[in-house]
Amino acid sequence: MIREFHLADWFTLANAVCGVGALFSVMSYLQSQAVFHLYIACALVPAALVFDVLDGRIARWRQRASAMGRELDSLADVISFGVAPAAIAYGLGMQGLYDRVVLGFFVACGVSRLARYNVTAEKLSEGGDKVRFFEGTPIPTSLLLVLVMAAAAWQGALGDRLWFGVVEIGGFRLHPLVLMFAVSGSLMISRLRIPKL
Repeated sequence: MIREFHLADWFTLANAVCGVGALFSVMSYLQSQAVFHLYIACALVPAALVFDVLDGRIARWRQRASAMGRELDSLADVISFGVAPAAIAYGLGMQGLYDRVVLGFFVACGVSRLARYNVTAEKLSEGGDKVRFFEGTPIPTSLLLVLVMAAAAWQGALGDRLWFGVVEIGGFRLHPLVLMFAVSGSLMISRLRIPKL
């Protein structure tokens, strides 16, 4: 199987490794409470974005795009821009029942968004080689959420000290900051047309 990989595919796999590294860093934070691990987790998401951008450019440069590469790209993006940001949010303290529901919704939206893209990419390219626009916001826009969380960690806004505090509804907790994930997920599965640069 490795012999079938193109150069771009290795960059896609590096994207996925960054996402998994972010997950490991969040787990290390939860074990040690050393905030440094959260910083690493947050830094690995933009690193994943660099690899995500490079894999597409390399595939176009070498004219080696493939169906397998597209699937690899989507799977890597789910890890780095869906699961990793949700895990970072959990590590920051968004651990109430409602928080978990919202974070699960966000990941489900990201998976759905990528599946829709893969199914409709040929139609959206209008017969050409390149997709001209995105339908719904691309999943890497979750980098904005990660930047907000990195700023919160930097200011010591962790656990119940998270910005906007914590609300108890029906005996279960909700950190209002988690609602940015609900908005982001909803935008991903929307019908917004965003030109692809």
